[in-house]
Amino acid sequence: MHIVNLQTTVTIGAAMTATMAMLVRMRSTNKPVNPRKLLIPPLAMSTGFLMFAVPFTRIPFTWGIAALLIGALLFSYPLIRYSQLEQREGHVYMKKSKVFAFILIGLLLIRVLLRQVIEQYVSLPQTGAIFFLLAFGMLLPWRLAMYAKFRKLQSQEAAN
Repeated sequence: MHIVNLQTTVTIGAAMTATMAMLVRMRSTNKPVNPRKLLIPPLAMSTGFLMFAVPFTRIPFTWGIAALLIGALLFSYPLIRYSQLEQREGHVYMKKSKVFAFILIGLLLIRVLLRQVIEQYVSLPQTGAIFFLLAFGMLLPWRLAMYAKFRKLQSQEAAN
């Protein structure tokens, strides 16, 4: 019996999860956006910080800060730049964008490649911790920027 490599399994699982999230995000253009839909994901994701209560997931503080900053400064920028909202039928919607789909695919590929490199140097739980921080660093600024855009559209609508 051939044993499947655990790192490969985790990488495939992470890619599948990211792909599912991408599909859900793209389908959401058909439903109105509201503050709850924008702010709940980072709040819910923040529970993942509990993983650091378990010693084998802990990483050096500087690695954690670096992962958060890379997510916030590099990975969130294209999401913020190409996530546009529009007012339709009295509601706010995400604009459909082919560019946004390619950005999500590109970010997924970069994360998968980075994961394969990093897994060679640290344990799987530590790799998971690094990529959790990277994803959180990407998600939080993106969602906060979307919320700011949402509020701006609503205030413009109220002024009209």
